[in-house]
Amino acid sequence: MSASTTTTDRIAARERLAEHLDRLDGKALLIGLDVDGTLVDHDGRMTPEMRDTLRGAASTHTVVIATGRSLGATLPIVEAAGITRGYAVCSNGAVTVEMDPEAEGGHRIVDTRSFQPGHALRTLREVAPDAHYAVETADGGFHSTTGFQDASFGVEATETALEDLMELEAVRVVVHVPDLSPQEFSKVIAESGVHGVEYSIGWTAWLDMAAPGISKASALEVIRDRLGIERRATVAVGDGFNDTEMLAWAEVGVAMGQAPQGVKDVADVVTDSIYEDGTVLVLERFQR
Repeated sequence: MSASTTTTDRIAARERLAEHLDRLDGKALLIGLDVDGTLVDHDGRMTPEMRDTLRGAASTHTVVIATGRSLGATLPIVEAAGITRGYAVCSNGAVTVEMDPEAEGGHRIVDTRSFQPGHALRTLREVAPDAHYAVETADGGFHSTTGFQDASFGVEATETALEDLMELEAVRVVVHVPDLSPQEFSKVIAESGVHGVEYSIGWTAWLDMAAPGISKASALEVIRDRLGIERRATVAVGDGFNDTEMLAWAEVGVAMGQAPQGVKDVADVVTDSIYEDGTVLVLERFQR
């Protein structure tokens, strides 16, 4: 792609965003931002421009990192963003932390939404016997079946038998089937009849479950209400199916350019991809 084409596309993206974001000028905003595929690429890299723009927006507005990552995997992103006060939503809305430099570790957990995963796990075991399972607890710890570790946990998971996982109080349950495509896995989940929990299928055969009614959007709404920010002064940016509730909740929901079509369909507008720093185009408008 030539430099002139890239410049033209960038201008077009800014104009497209302006049609939706102009009406927010002058408002004190709550901005909910997904992490993977939105602030960092899928190798975990954040560009210097993204970091600077994010810090600039956070100095003027209430920026809330809203991610499926656990607390331990979220805090490094918050630190990189230079957000020392404010909030972060972890585990797809099940854990909310308040950033405070005077608190131990620079943060405190202010809200957790837990559930009993036993029934769902027993049901899934019947239809996906070869799956890997992990349970996140309210204190940020992880327990998983043999050999299941992932960077998104933020900590090393404690190896635990599935029968024992079923007895834990969970804020999030992760199910991963390495040998299935996302399409095949979606069919398995649909056929399982799992109910009583919320779930979203990611880019791979990966399932996150939370308590009924809990999502990034539900956690952001609690924060918005607590801070007294207008509902009309909300923005959300994301790229995954676990972002759809958040994008629909916001006054302006922005999908990343590489997002699946089902995510783009929920959003009000689409920005450039993570590889073109599409979130920078959104946040740069709120630093003037």
